[in-house]
Amino acid sequence: MRIWFVCKAKYQKEDDEGHLKNTTETYLLDAVSYTEAEAIMYEKLSERVRGEFVITSLTKSRITDVFLYEDADFWHKCKITYFVTDADSGKEKKVTNLMIVTAHDVKDAYDRIHQSLNNMLVTFRVPEVVETSIVEVFAYGQDNEKEEEVPAGFKPVSEVEED
Repeated sequence: MRIWFVCKAKYQKEDDEGHLKNTTETYLLDAVSYTEAEAIMYEKLSERVRGEFVITSLTKSRITDVFLYEDADFWHKCKITYFVTDADSGKEKKVTNLMIVTAHDVKDAYDRIHQSLNNMLVTFRVPEVVETSIVEVFAYGQDNEKEEEVPAGFKPVSEVEED
């Protein structure tokens, strides 16, 4: 199961007029532990921020899933509720999950979360959709998609299978 962390970072950012302003931005990242989350944030921010930065907050989030649509930049947090029946007692139990989705506005986020969850077997409700201050989301292993270099004297598996 993924563990999502919310990280707030403070640094100086140049505005359109060329003045430096202190800014705090919020990021969401997937990591195994606080230590790994902090290490990932230092790595990511050192690539994006010129100068010094400080991680002011790092907390576990209750977000269970992330839906990225490339055509939108704003992240919206959606509260999803549904009922499941307890096998032992036979009673219904209310389950609440938080998910985020990129969308242009709240209505678009509502539509997209329904579209993303249309294959759920239980009936669900979306009682709350809120725009967040999240700037960017870093999923675990998203940079590990690069092809590995093949050492000298070896062939890639795909070439061996063709022979």
